[in-house]
Amino acid sequence: MNLLDIRNLSIELLHDEQRILAVDKVSLSMKEGEVRGLVGESGSGKSLLAQAIVGVLNDKWHVHADRFHWRGVDLLRLSIAERKVILSRDIAMIFQEPMACLDPTTTIGEQLSEAIDEQSLTGFFWQKKQQRNQAAVKLLHKVGIKKPDTCLDSYPHQLTETLCQRVMIAIALARRPMLLIADEPTAAMENTNQGQIFRLLASLNQLKKMSILLISHDLENITHWTNTITVMYSGQFVEAGTTEQIFNKPLHPYTKALVDSSPSANFHLPAKSRLMTLPGSIPILQHLPIGCRLGPRCPRAQKACVIAPTVTNFHGHKVSCHFPLLPIKSSAKAVKSSAKAVKGAC
Repeated sequence: MNLLDIRNLSIELLHDEQRILAVDKVSLSMKEGEVRGLVGESGSGKSLLAQAIVGVLNDKWHVHADRFHWRGVDLLRLSIAERKVILSRDIAMIFQEPMACLDPTTTIGEQLSEAIDEQSLTGFFWQKKQQRNQAAVKLLHKVGIKKPDTCLDSYPHQLTETLCQRVMIAIALARRPMLLIADEPTAAMENTNQGQIFRLLASLNQLKKMSILLISHDLENITHWTNTITVMYSGQFVEAGTTEQIFNKPLHPYTKALVDSSPSANFHLPAKSRLMTLPGSIPILQHLPIGCRLGPRCPRAQKACVIAPTVTNFHGHKVSCHFPLLPIKSSAKAVKSSAKAVKGAC
């Protein structure tokens, strides 16, 4: 049984009496103890999908899904209050901008103590206060803060963005969640600090069997820490498979472009040469292309791409493309099926 099982999740925004489909029928599943990467350019809908899972989207955003199961429980059948109880207990999220997420009016110690699970404390109330402080110090030590006592007495504006990010990670770990969603957890850190945080997340996964959804725009960076990867583009599902499949044998032109744009894939290029990139940029929400949203930038785009492709499963390696990067025989079958789809639509 999957820990998280989401099928055809869509997120709509009503803007100027127009419905904008920011996330279009994206499916995502995670098993217990799995580390899954969620990759895509800025604006691909990764953070929106994560916020929809946690349930912290604005009221203006409307979320729909064919299936939304957490540990076998259908969350769509529950009330909002019942859903929040389950999600706040079992799922934690590290947000992208720590300075905007921390309360500027209270100290780090108060915010971190509030997040500590009450069930882990024993004794009378005056004993629990000391236990909270000890637990907070341990959490700050765990995320690599060398002076935890000073940090606990500080306000968010008195800390650097890197320290605030570490505090956010400590708050997320305080409740010992079953699933940790990390949205660009090392965006404001140097390379040495990034490695430390990723090693911490890896140890939590191995020792505590904590499942982790690692969101990033850097495909090469997260391949060292993930078991599986899901790729998104402009709110649509692109490709999903094991890390080895995605990085070594990509089936979608967009995933291939991401791999080709990494420095390790271009080690043969002369110094100061430009890396491989797709022409153009990701479309804005008000002017989304019909069908496959990569169409205007895709080097393999054809007439069939005006229709949204269906997901094809190649022995666990899933891809959403009319003309995937397959061997000749498989490519011929894909072209025939795409031609049939176009005739049926016409």
